Amino acid sequence: MDALIPTVLVSLVALGMALAFISADRDSPTSQALAATLALIGVSIFVNGSYRALGGGNVQLSGWLALPEAAATVLALEWLLRVRHTIPAGALDTRGGDGMLRLGQWSGVLYGVFAIAAPDLRLRDFQFAASTLDLPTRPGFWLFAGPILFSALTGLVSILLLLRRQPDRPERVRVVGVAVSMPFFIASLVLPESVAAVTVLIGEMILLIGATQYHVLQGQRGQFMSRFLSSQVAELVRKRGMKQAMEQNFLEITVVVCDLRGFTAYAEAHPSARVIEVLRDYYDAVGHVVAEYGGTIKDYAGDGILMLVGAPLPMADHAAVGLQIAHGVRAAASEVTQRWSREGHALGIGIGVASGFVTVGIIGSATRLEYTAVGPAVNLASRLCEQALDQEILIAARTAELAADTRLQARAPLAVKGFAEPVSLYGLPAGGTA
Repeated sequence: MDALIPTVLVSLVALGMALAFISADRDSPTSQALAATLALIGVSIFVNGSYRALGGGNVQLSGWLALPEAAATVLALEWLLRVRHTIPAGALDTRGGDGMLRLGQWSGVLYGVFAIAAPDLRLRDFQFAASTLDLPTRPGFWLFAGPILFSALTGLVSILLLLRRQPDRPERVRVVGVAVSMPFFIASLVLPESVAAVTVLIGEMILLIGATQYHVLQGQRGQFMSRFLSSQVAELVRKRGMKQAMEQNFLEITVVVCDLRGFTAYAEAHPSARVIEVLRDYYDAVGHVVAEYGGTIKDYAGDGILMLVGAPLPMADHAAVGLQIAHGVRAAASEVTQRWSREGHALGIGIGVASGFVTVGIIGSATRLEYTAVGPAVNLASRLCEQALDQEILIAARTAELAADTRLQARAPLAVKGFAEPVSLYGLPAGGTA
């Protein structure tokens, strides 16, 4: 039983790593696949080590004990597939790389089939059999080594193709860690048991270093970028992967646009450092309001801010929430403008709100991505914002219809650039909350 202790310890390390990864990021498809891979590696080490430590009487059972190894191979390549789908490929055709990984997964399944069909051959010519000098000359060795090596080769080639896309540093560190650890896990299948445990442990440590660096760098980047990007967009990418997140959707949403009144003259009359301070204060104030109601800030453009309500995550009452955001932005931005206004250079805030069907999705190149919304509602909200006076919120008729708020005040139709007919309008009183 003493011989079983290293096996148990190494398997517990793998299971502990799996638990740590899934606990840290349980909703991420990539973390789910990586955690499942490590869990199966831990199970494989334990059941196979226990089988041999207890005498290994049932040869047929030993074949079935190879299934965790086969499943770990399949899931490791599934992890690579999911990682590939989170990284933009630009003009590169990714179908070949994805298809190659699928072949590698089928090769892993084939290894399990061979193990069940010829368990005695696996015990004699493959598992922990590297001490036999003539091992490479035995057909039984290649029957099992062939599928495993082919699966590993597809994984390594896939990683090389992935690195061609120039992924960001966190992902690059993680996939390189997996590539370096892979030979150690494979070698543990054939090395003598006394050496195999150490080999697996080395592979686990390499993988742990890469994964830890990934999470540290991701955390640092997320903390920084959360100041500029919508948390909803980040959550969409994290949960669904880049491939699904980049799919276009046609949704009815509410768009809120605000910008400062008198900002151009103010910027010309004051040092750039002060202008930056004003914008920082203004962005923070608006950002807090938008986050409170679950909206998404799509753009900061100088003193203009474009907000989406109902995308990327659908929201049934997007019009009512859009009006709440507009009211909250007016109040928060007014405090900012009062704080920074100077004699002769007063600042104010104007807001436009419109609802309608738009096309939303992530677009961009291999190096830059942007969440965008395209449709008449976006243009209308922007035009209404341009027309709004200080403290004024101009609301399109569709938003008023959806929000069904009787406190909205009808305004005279307004001619708006880009729209053939005058646009029916409503206003939100300064003391009202939608």
